[in-house]
Amino acid sequence: MRTPVLLTILAALLAVALTTLAGQALLQPNRPLIVDATFLLETITPNADGDADITRYRYELSQNATVTISFTSEDGDTFVFRDEEPREQDIEYEGLFSGVVDGYTLADENIAGLVERRLMPEGTYTWELAARTAAGEIDTRSGSLTLAEADAQLPTIPVFSISPQTFSPNQDGIRDRTQMNIVLEKAADLDVYLLGEDGEQRFIAPRIGETREGEAGRYTYDYDGGIDAGSDPPPDGTYTVVASAQDAVGQRVTRTAELTISEGGKPLAEIAAQPSGADVVFTTASYDAAYMTSEDEPGERITPPEDSAALAVSDVTMEVGDVLLFYLVVDNYSDVSIRTHGAPPGTVYQQTQGAANLGQYDQSGAWRVGLECDTTFAYPWRWRVGTDDVLEAVYDPEDDATYYYLPPGERATVWGGVRMTELIETRNPQNCYAGLIHEDVGISVQNARVGARSIELVNPDAPLYDADDSG
Repeated sequence: MRTPVLLTILAALLAVALTTLAGQALLQPNRPLIVDATFLLETITPNADGDADITRYRYELSQNATVTISFTSEDGDTFVFRDEEPREQDIEYEGLFSGVVDGYTLADENIAGLVERRLMPEGTYTWELAARTAAGEIDTRSGSLTLAEADAQLPTIPVFSISPQTFSPNQDGIRDRTQMNIVLEKAADLDVYLLGEDGEQRFIAPRIGETREGEAGRYTYDYDGGIDAGSDPPPDGTYTVVASAQDAVGQRVTRTAELTISEGGKPLAEIAAQPSGADVVFTTASYDAAYMTSEDEPGERITPPEDSAALAVSDVTMEVGDVLLFYLVVDNYSDVSIRTHGAPPGTVYQQTQGAANLGQYDQSGAWRVGLECDTTFAYPWRWRVGTDDVLEAVYDPEDDATYYYLPPGERATVWGGVRMTELIETRNPQNCYAGLIHEDVGISVQNARVGARSIELVNPDAPLYDADDSG
C-alpha cells in the first residue's frame, strides 16, 4: 500500500521546521530577558557645571516587556525613574540620567506649590532595572551609582499673586488687565500660561524689568488677554494660571491659581458709512443763549438737523456767531458693549471751549465722537456715543460708579454743535471733520477725519466794499 502524497509532503515540511528550530537554537541559544543593562558612570555631580552632570545608561531586552528603573539609598528610600514603561525586544535603548526623579517633599519641608521633578539626595544608591513580560517572567539587573556635589536647591516660587482675579479684557478701561507678581528664589526658566478646560496652553510674557529672564528675583506679568496686540482674548470662563520654574539641573516646581475672564472681547465700532449722501451731515443753525453750557450749568440741547438738503456733500458758508451743526451714526459691530461718557448729543460748545471746560475729561477705554477743524487739534469738542434710550447703564459696586454702554450690534445717533466765533483769515475756509475716539487706545483709520467739509466763516458786520475803493 502506497503512502499518500499529502502525508509525505507534511512530513517533509515538519522535518524542515525542526531542522530550522534546531539551527536557531544552536546559533541563538536561550537568552535572558535582559540582555544587557549598564550605567556608564558610577558617580555623577549634577550641578550644571558641564562635568559629570549626567550619566548615560543602556539596556536591551530579548522579549517585549515593561521596564522599571529605580534607585534605593543606603537608608532604604526608593526613587522611581521609569515605571512600567513598555519596551520592544532586540532594540538597544539608551538615555540620560541626571539624578532627577519624580517630585517629592521631605517630612520637615513646607514648599508652596507642587514639586514635579527633583534631585535625589546626595549619597550612594543601588540602581535596579526590572523587566516583566506579559506572561509574568521577570528579570533584573543592578549596580551602584553615587550622587555628589549636587545643586539641590529647588527653584521655588515663594510669591505668586494675581490681582484682580476676575477681569474683563474688552478695552473699556474697567479692569481690562490683571497683574501677576512672581518671585523666583533661584535662577531658573520660568513659564507662565493660562490653562483651559480643553487643555490648551496660552503663554503669557513678562514685562521687561530689572530682573532678566532666567535670573532669580521678581517677575511682573501685565496680562490683557492679548487684546492690545489686536488678538481676540480667550473665551469667558475660569482658567488655571500655571507658573512653572525649572532650573539648570532639571528640577521643576509649579504653582497654580485661578483667573476668571468675564465680558471679554475686542470692541469694534465705526462712524457708519452712508450708501448715499454725507457720512457726516454738516449744516448751520442760529445760536441761542439758552445753548450756553459750562461745567456747572448744562445748557439746552440743540435739535438734530431735519432738512434733507443737509445730506448733500457741499461746502458750508456760515456767519460768525452761528452754530456749526453735525449729525452722524455710530455702529457697534462687535460682540462686546462699548463704554461711553461725556456731553450728551445735542450739546453746543463755544468755539473756545473744549470737553475739559465742561468737566468732561478723557477716560481710558471710553468711546466718544469728536469734532476737529484745521485750526484746532486733538478733537477738542466731544460727545457721548448715543442717547439715554439706547445706552445701557451698568452699576459697578467695586468702583461705586455707573457706567454707560452701547450694546453690541446697536447703532446710535450723535449730533451736536459748535458756536463758531473765531475767524482766522489765514485759515478761512477751513476743513472740519468728525472722529470716533477710543480714548487712550487710539483712533482707527476708518474713524479718523471722517466727512471732512470746507467751512467758510463770514463776518456779518464787515463792510460789503472798501470805502477807499475809487472803483
